[in-house]
Amino acid sequence: MTRGMAYLHNEPNVIVHRDLKPRNVLLVNSNADHLKVGDFGLSKLVKVQNSHDVYKMTGETGSYRYMAPEVFKHRKYDKKVDVFSFAMILYEMLEGEPPFSDFEPYEAAKYVAEGHRPTFRSKGFNISGLKELTDQCWAADMNKRPTFIEIIKRLEKIKENLPPDHHWHLFNP
Repeated sequence: MTRGMAYLHNEPNVIVHRDLKPRNVLLVNSNADHLKVGDFGLSKLVKVQNSHDVYKMTGETGSYRYMAPEVFKHRKYDKKVDVFSFAMILYEMLEGEPPFSDFEPYEAAKYVAEGHRPTFRSKGFNISGLKELTDQCWAADMNKRPTFIEIIKRLEKIKENLPPDHHWHLFNP
């Protein structure tokens, strides 16, 4: 998923997905070793003049539970909204339930916009560097979120440091 998003965010023609969520991440085979990003109905093609442009996109676009705070607050945003959504998906992958699953989606987005983030309970987040990466990806300040290229590098480093016989302990608090 991160490689696909890095490709979409490649300048000068950036595609901001704006609705990244588990339903829009497709398994290509039964081994779950290859994913594709789908459903580009809300995506936006942006021709970037420089890498620090903030696009003049505002308004609530996307699914509340995975929505970046700046989108919920109707503020200007950039491609880093997809990084925020990725963090929420990563949380769900490791926890086995959506972020703030005890809230309705709108209330979850409002809670996130107020500065709250889900609590890590899974053993998967004990892996060195994974919690820190997730924290950076869902940072309230979009300028502090890494790019997907940076995320790929960090995930590769995390994977290198895992023992070869490592098994993910998912959905276990």
